[in-house]
Amino acid sequence: MAVTPRFRLLKNTVIASPRAIVPAADPTQRAVPAEMLEQGYYQTVGTGPDLMENAKAAVREMVDWLATDQRLRLHEAYALCSVAGDLKINKTVDLPKWLVSMTFPRGVFGRPPSTFV
Repeated sequence: MAVTPRFRLLKNTVIASPRAIVPAADPTQRAVPAEMLEQGYYQTVGTGPDLMENAKAAVREMVDWLATDQRLRLHEAYALCSVAGDLKINKTVDLPKWLVSMTFPRGVFGRPPSTFV
């Protein structure tokens, strides 16, 4: 695997947990059109000893990110997360710490946003 991280400093911004824009994990995925796969996914995470709290944190961060990046109202971002978001348990190796992520396809909004947040 090769990884090329790209970072951007966001001044005067508080982010409670890691956020990333990631490529499609499975480029052969048939349920999502190729144009959407090309834009990748927003990804947020929640980590800690409480699985449910971590899931809530990942969703809250995604709602906040979509509201900020796409200029949505909170209830609109939450509704979109419930329809198109994907919540996963990523890591159970270091129990009692759980890692939960939420991914959301950026292609839902058409073209990519002009800013990288």
